[in-house]
Amino acid sequence: MILKDTDSENVNGSAMEVKSVTQSLEDEGTKKLPAEAKSSSCKGLKAFLAALAFTYFSKVFSAAMMKSSFTQLERRFGISSSTAGFMDGGFELGNLLVISFVSYFGAKFHRPRVIALGCFIMSLGSFLTAMPHFFMGYYKYETLSRASENSTFNISPCLLNQTVRGLEGMPGSGCDKEVTSYAWIYVLMGNLLRGIGETPVTPLGISYLDDFSREEDTPFYIGCLHTIAMIGPMVGFLLGSLLAKLYVDIGFVDLDTVTITPTDSRWVGAWWLGFLVAGIINLISGIPFCFLPKSLDKEGENASVKKTLYAQKMNGDESHVQKSESQQEVGFTTKLKGFFKSLKRVLGNRMYFTLLCVSLLQFSSFIGYLTYTPKYIEQQYGQPATKSNFVTAVTSIPAVCLGIFLGGLIMKKYKLSIIAATKMAFSLSFLAYLISLLYLAVGCENRTVAGLTVSYDGQPVEWDTTPLSAACNLNCNCATNQWDPVCGDNGITYVSACFAGCKDMTGSRKETIFHNCSCIGMVDSLMRNSSAVLGECLRSDYCSRNFIYHTAIKTASSFFFALGGTPFYMIMIRCVHQELKSLAVGLYMLILRALAGIPAPAYFGAVIDRACLKWASSRCGKRGACMLYDTTAYRYYFFGLTFGLRAPSYLLGLVFFLLVKKHFGVKEADATETGIKEDAAMNWEAEPSGTEHTAGFSDAEVDTYI
Repeated sequence: MILKDTDSENVNGSAMEVKSVTQSLEDEGTKKLPAEAKSSSCKGLKAFLAALAFTYFSKVFSAAMMKSSFTQLERRFGISSSTAGFMDGGFELGNLLVISFVSYFGAKFHRPRVIALGCFIMSLGSFLTAMPHFFMGYYKYETLSRASENSTFNISPCLLNQTVRGLEGMPGSGCDKEVTSYAWIYVLMGNLLRGIGETPVTPLGISYLDDFSREEDTPFYIGCLHTIAMIGPMVGFLLGSLLAKLYVDIGFVDLDTVTITPTDSRWVGAWWLGFLVAGIINLISGIPFCFLPKSLDKEGENASVKKTLYAQKMNGDESHVQKSESQQEVGFTTKLKGFFKSLKRVLGNRMYFTLLCVSLLQFSSFIGYLTYTPKYIEQQYGQPATKSNFVTAVTSIPAVCLGIFLGGLIMKKYKLSIIAATKMAFSLSFLAYLISLLYLAVGCENRTVAGLTVSYDGQPVEWDTTPLSAACNLNCNCATNQWDPVCGDNGITYVSACFAGCKDMTGSRKETIFHNCSCIGMVDSLMRNSSAVLGECLRSDYCSRNFIYHTAIKTASSFFFALGGTPFYMIMIRCVHQELKSLAVGLYMLILRALAGIPAPAYFGAVIDRACLKWASSRCGKRGACMLYDTTAYRYYFFGLTFGLRAPSYLLGLVFFLLVKKHFGVKEADATETGIKEDAAMNWEAEPSGTEHTAGFSDAEVDTYI
């Protein structure tokens, strides 16, 4: 017994000595770890998540400023919708130039600092976008009321030869003084820089989160990230609504001399102020990433595992430093070959490729719809830009925020498998599509513009079947290239006071009233007061009610589409190899930018241009922005293209679901029987070898790649 006790004491003593030595070695190892390897509240995952959320806010805020200022940029630069769409596509072009290499090689560098650099480039792009305002000069628009301000006699609009004498003496009225402006190219270059700067944010940010967070928490983090980010467009559209009320040259000109109002099709708001604010916010958003570490502690990871991985990383870094120059060159060549090999593996994934085709069709539809929706509201319902931006900010965007958040919450709570996530994503998207079809039923009739949509006696006519002039204004010698609308007492809009046949005018600036208008009296011979005021006539109450219905449809469809957004995004990440997640996200964005983001605004704009009834024109005959649209044609062209692109995507979605069910159905059944979590089925490719997973599959099921 004594011997046994002695042996026990010796063993225990030895164990304690070994434990003491081991503990001391671990303590030394911990002390040797640099500050970057230690977790802290300032440099943890939550800090990175907060910084990334603010960056998402800043980048989508800048995008919202561009969308909310779209029609004003058309008018300011005198360009068509197709040209404006090409200008807007500069953002996607910037992404296209660098996204594939940033997504692959960026993950091998200090990811937070790469994101910081991107934020600074976005800031530079926003400042460049606002620059044309400061060298283009004051915004000029033609109007008879302004031409008569300094006159000492009463000007008769009807008897005035407006093409020659009427605008004489006005600054820049001569054709030889007119300079064709290509200032919109600065906006294009600003968008290009914003696109380049935005490139590393999503692929590197999402992969960073996914690498250092628990797998079941990643969907929730992404949902929170996008929910907070959606505050950006809300604030952006609200600011755009405010700036649309302010005249473009506010602070530089006397606002009392401005004769147009925000409801006028020539009005341009202070768009440039929004981009100055966006530049400052983007600059601030990049600062926190300069102080975040290259790597973090994996949530729930054992400390000893972390030390082992860190030691391996340090050994790898030391061996890398000892390489010769020739070996480094070989290493770069190997990396380049590895890039193309990884690219082939990603594109060869049947599920990923099918999902990419689905996304391409839906994103083309979405980007075209999002770009021109504010303009559609202005032209279809006669709402000013300030109101269309405000309604978008307080209805659609909150619905999208709620949908994205609930989507991430549902995935986290119910731990949806990839099959369940696929059902959820496509079912909700199709429901949103069915709801949006109601847009076609809540449009407005054309505006009553004499000589364009109605005849001078007030009867509806087809486009281009009635001459702009009539017997009532035949002797007025009116300028056909001028757009200075007036609203007659008969409720009909005329292209100008001259085309209304007005002989007299009183007042000045916004208070100008035209009298003795022969074309207005022609409609009703008993009408005693044949006068007109500046501006277009208001739309009917029926049109205002339809605008409310349009807003309700937009809110509902946006909510259901966003509700399936997070599952859709997670499907794309989970159907590829874990090591290829960053490349898969980057390549996904690259193809969508190249084949949807760049061309979609341009061809949507070209289709919308076909519905134009009246183009603005310079004194030298150069065509400017569209002043008046055929609203019925606009509605069918716009939504016909939008729905036509989305419809085939649901057929491909059915194919994708069958592929997912085929490849993951058996695996999930096995996982359920053995008690394995369903989440493991979504990462079956993440393991080094797929042999274990494909052992029970047929040859067709094993053939995951093309």
